[in-house]
Amino acid sequence: MLATFLTITAIILALAWPLGALFRKERSLATHVLFVVLLCTAILETADFCAHYFPENMYPWKQIAVIAESCLAPAWLFYTLVFSRERELSAVPLAQKIIFPLSLTLIVVAIFLPVRSFFYSPDFNVEQMLFLTTTGFYFYLGIMVTLVIALINLEATLTGASSVSRWKIRLEVVGSGGLLAILIFYYSQGLLYRTLDMHLVPVRSLAIIVAVVLIAYSHMRGGAGVRVVLSRQMAYHSFVLLAIGIYLIFIGLMGEGLQYFGESFPRSALVMVSFLAAIGLFLFILSDKAKRKLILFLTRNFYKNKHDYRSQWLEFTERISSAHSNKEVLMAILSAYCDTFGMGSAALFLCDGERQRYFHAASMELDVAAVSFSAGTPLVGKLMEQRKVINLTDGNDAVYQEGWFQSLGICFLIPLVSNNLLDGFIMLGTRINLDERYNYEDYDLMQTLAQQASSALLNMRLTDELALAKEMEALGRIATFIIHDLKNLVYTISLTLDNARTYISDAEFQQDMLETLGNTVSKMNMLISRLNTIPDKKGLSREKTDLMLLVKETALLVKRCEITIFGLSVMATLDRQEIQKVFLNLILNAVEATDGKGPVSVEVGCKELPYVKVIDGGCGIPEEFMQRQLFTPFQTTKKSGLGIGLYQCKQIVESHHGRIEVTSRAGKGTAFTVWLPLP
Repeated sequence: MLATFLTITAIILALAWPLGALFRKERSLATHVLFVVLLCTAILETADFCAHYFPENMYPWKQIAVIAESCLAPAWLFYTLVFSRERELSAVPLAQKIIFPLSLTLIVVAIFLPVRSFFYSPDFNVEQMLFLTTTGFYFYLGIMVTLVIALINLEATLTGASSVSRWKIRLEVVGSGGLLAILIFYYSQGLLYRTLDMHLVPVRSLAIIVAVVLIAYSHMRGGAGVRVVLSRQMAYHSFVLLAIGIYLIFIGLMGEGLQYFGESFPRSALVMVSFLAAIGLFLFILSDKAKRKLILFLTRNFYKNKHDYRSQWLEFTERISSAHSNKEVLMAILSAYCDTFGMGSAALFLCDGERQRYFHAASMELDVAAVSFSAGTPLVGKLMEQRKVINLTDGNDAVYQEGWFQSLGICFLIPLVSNNLLDGFIMLGTRINLDERYNYEDYDLMQTLAQQASSALLNMRLTDELALAKEMEALGRIATFIIHDLKNLVYTISLTLDNARTYISDAEFQQDMLETLGNTVSKMNMLISRLNTIPDKKGLSREKTDLMLLVKETALLVKRCEITIFGLSVMATLDRQEIQKVFLNLILNAVEATDGKGPVSVEVGCKELPYVKVIDGGCGIPEEFMQRQLFTPFQTTKKSGLGIGLYQCKQIVESHHGRIEVTSRAGKGTAFTVWLPLP
């Protein structure tokens, strides 16, 4: 009865939670893959349940179970590759990129081979044992190897997570890891004894129940939103490999020892108790509170000082220097403070340009995004005056005993000072170990790290100001060129209007005026198109496009010169509107280089990659300019122009993962070749 209850409960939970997650619109890739994992698990449980209660139809049900097992292995591997990973598949080691498609061959084998190729059971009604054939042995060996790699990936994700992120995902890791461990145990038993013991199925059912409960609770605590940046080398330094090796040795010894106890020994009950004990042990090991207490115990009893200032300083500096954006710098500062001082939450506030208010800049586990402090509040005034760490738990100052601080569990305020000015401050709260007492060593280290953080924030601010100054300078240079070109165009329109007062009734003048206005509008549109913002790679609207048709459409827009188009009809994946800007700019440059007289030709073809080559017989490009200044903004050989056309072309082509090449000979002409990706 207990086995039946466990199996039915496992099936219900394995189907209910992932369906609920999808209905709640958790649309991450990991959630979808987890749905597949639990669906395969539910099918496996159902098939084994039916095989147990309907032994006369055991083989048809086990055929379904084998297919579910073959799908389960690659699904688990794929799930652990994308679970809480920042870059997800982009950072997967090459070895696993090869192993994953190989694991899919298990599905092919399970579908096309009959179930009797994997195992046989002469008296399944009595023993509930399946004896593996040679094919079945290697089939389940492939499943077990895949599951071991998945468990290693799970460990690597947990190891690469910060303390705050680890706190969020640890329950899901323990649940998933526990289920993987039971599956590895189940299949290792089969490989060791060349038999699949169906009496162990209730153990698997119990593992499924525990895993789903832990995963669901982890998602409710916000674990689904965690993203971990994982180094490629981390997967190769795994405790799981050692644990699996020790486990297999233990299983071998246990197999020898069981012969002394007989087959009546309740092995499934022992495994259940062992599994629950292991889950409890893992939860204890992963407890930040237990870890913090252990660190404090070792520090208090074996070290003279509480902190190793040198290592803490180097680690803090390394965290900040490895950040690639302003947001990462801020989060690196907060995570370093939380890890160093045993805090579960933190927030960083920075001043505005006028130093009149202090706004939320970053936070970890603190909902303070809408909070700001004016420079005249007692809090900011006290930090400006003291310029040292303030412990809010002392209760010495009524200013800090507001309900807001207490409700968030704020313990420390750390000022960030540079040039004798308060640039901001850090809030630390939610102590992991409530019994921990902080002393002058903690305050000194907090203050020392704050000085380093202030320097990093100053560099960040100066970098932003320099970038803004460069942007303003570039904008000023662009404005100069725009004013020059617009002045010429306005002069043309003004002259036409002046003549219109006298000759407006002349039919020939009317026709000439329309042509002049049309040409002027065309030039204005061209000027505007060259100033359009270049989209990034994510902003492109890609589609399969015939390059020959696109070139012909573009050539029709240029009427000052006859353009020869030849070559092949070639398909490429690109953003039509953006690439047409490139072709139009290159063709216009070719026409201008020949003073509108030609020859100008465009070749479309494919040599490993699709290409479009624009060729002119004009004056050519000076060798020195082509080597040093070509594709550089605001640099041009023309008498008038912005000098941003070729720069824009290069940016657009590179955003398509393509490249642009140029060859030129003085007095002979120039050829620009645009290489684009295959469809």
